[in-house]
Amino acid sequence: MDGLVVAFALLWVLVIALTIAVFALARQVGILFERIAPMGALITDSGPTVGEEVSRFDLTALDGRAVTVGAAGARSQLLFFVSPTCPVCKKLLPILSSVATAESAWLDVVLAGDGDTAAHQAFVARRRLEKFPFVLSRELGMAFRVSRLPYAALIDGSGTVRAKGLINNREQLESLFNARDLGVASVQSYLDVARTAHQSR
Repeated sequence: MDGLVVAFALLWVLVIALTIAVFALARQVGILFERIAPMGALITDSGPTVGEEVSRFDLTALDGRAVTVGAAGARSQLLFFVSPTCPVCKKLLPILSSVATAESAWLDVVLAGDGDTAAHQAFVARRRLEKFPFVLSRELGMAFRVSRLPYAALIDGSGTVRAKGLINNREQLESLFNARDLGVASVQSYLDVARTAHQSR
């Protein structure tokens, strides 16, 4: 009987120790998450700022479609700047296609670039990008001050920039939508405010 009591006591000690260990691990995961918080799109200071209306551009896509950037309408636009020679762009195109399908209820994706028309047409055919309007416009790139690729700008139905930045992975692409949903300029600014509020407690 004494052996059973001892075994039962040891079992309870083990359960309590495991509970403490789980809480300690959960706390460490929270601390680790704060240190390596999600990285949003890398915002540049140049070009239209978040919250600013963009100039209207009436353009013609490579396939002849009329494309208007920055006009008021019911749907938002994701302006995605790419190049046939950009390796990161090529890696992101399947992700962009997946995101475009998932967000198709409210979002239109427009691909943009500049340079040789034939090279871009071959790029569209090779990467099977025919479902997206693809515009070539040096003026559009200059208006957004695009200096590195891939670069994206999320424009709402009023023609206002809601989020923008350099995109290197799915997380950074989706951070544009998260920033829009949160009503902030960027995920980084939201995390900075949250971190400051947490530290001031």
